[in-house]
Amino acid sequence: MSADIAVLGAGMHPWGKWGRSFVEYGRAAARAALADAGLEWADVQSIVGADTVRSGYPGYVAGATFAQALGWQGARVTSVYAACASGAQAIGAARAQILAGLADVVLVVGADAAPKGFFAPAGGDRPDDPDWLRFRLLGATNPAYFALYARRRMAVHGDTLEDFAQVKVKNAAAGALNPLARYRRPVTAEEVADSAVVADPLRLLDICATSDGGAALVLGSMDFARSRGVADPVRIRAVSTVTPTYPRTVLDLPDIATDSVTAVRPAPGSFRASIARAAYEEAGLGPGDLSLAEVYDLSTALELEWYEDIGLCAEGEGAKLVREGVTALGGRVPVNTSGGLASFGEAVPAQAIAQVCELTWQLRGTAGDRQVPRARAGITANQGLFGHGSAVVAVR
Repeated sequence: MSADIAVLGAGMHPWGKWGRSFVEYGRAAARAALADAGLEWADVQSIVGADTVRSGYPGYVAGATFAQALGWQGARVTSVYAACASGAQAIGAARAQILAGLADVVLVVGADAAPKGFFAPAGGDRPDDPDWLRFRLLGATNPAYFALYARRRMAVHGDTLEDFAQVKVKNAAAGALNPLARYRRPVTAEEVADSAVVADPLRLLDICATSDGGAALVLGSMDFARSRGVADPVRIRAVSTVTPTYPRTVLDLPDIATDSVTAVRPAPGSFRASIARAAYEEAGLGPGDLSLAEVYDLSTALELEWYEDIGLCAEGEGAKLVREGVTALGGRVPVNTSGGLASFGEAVPAQAIAQVCELTWQLRGTAGDRQVPRARAGITANQGLFGHGSAVVAVR
């Protein structure tokens, strides 16, 4: 049996700071995805919601919350949480139900109403969680963490502030062409350099904002797609939700052997690289088959890390791809054709779903002025706190 499932519909609520409930954003995205699929809510047999932990109990049971908002109709319901990887986990749960024959049509929804400023730890004390310890003991907010990665790239690989700025310039240019993006104007390298320092060396325009927004997908079996006359749909071919391999479980830095770990054979490469590697292996594809990629650009420097982690270049060569225009619109492998988080900001449970929405529109050839010519395959990639992998491969 084929492991492919069909993307029947994709929809989003525009990103911004709207000041309304996450339920409104998710319901709007769901309705847009259903309209795109040419289906009614009553046709959906299962709904999977990606949870938000910042919206109280309705956010913890997002699947049921969205089902209620759309109108109870008896659909199977699932709610999942995996921090920034929640959307990919939701897609994975929907795919499993379809391949198991439990449902022919599944609606996946994620939405968030993000607070202003840095994301604070949620869910109480977690002394075994390295990210909670980072926040509480070191006071290292996410921008500070991103800055440490940026400094390491500068020291080890020779990356420059100008390289980081060009990532923002590239993504802002794509976002200016996306009507769903929050920030829709081009940005110059000089504007990046002149923006306020948040965590040296990163400036304000090097770091993504927090946003409100929603995204949804209608997924179905290949048989159902054919029954609806859709002979060549965009297909999800792989979903990777792997976890780290001990001892490389906290920092993606070179291993330092000690007596406690010498008997353990670590997986090659970083945790982020293992996320993409699992997706490629399942899909039977490699980096050379990609037409485009959507990666989690929490900071400009981190996007360069993702180039290496998804295999677009060797370690330390990410900045070279930006300098040569390889990852820009019109380049050999455009990355973040949506505009990325640089243009959208973070709406945590929605973003991994939004990445697949962008792949869907690109692979259909309906992405308008940001269209990648003859797009045939793409990958999404991000990671959630506490060791959650997230990558999806879509093909046509």
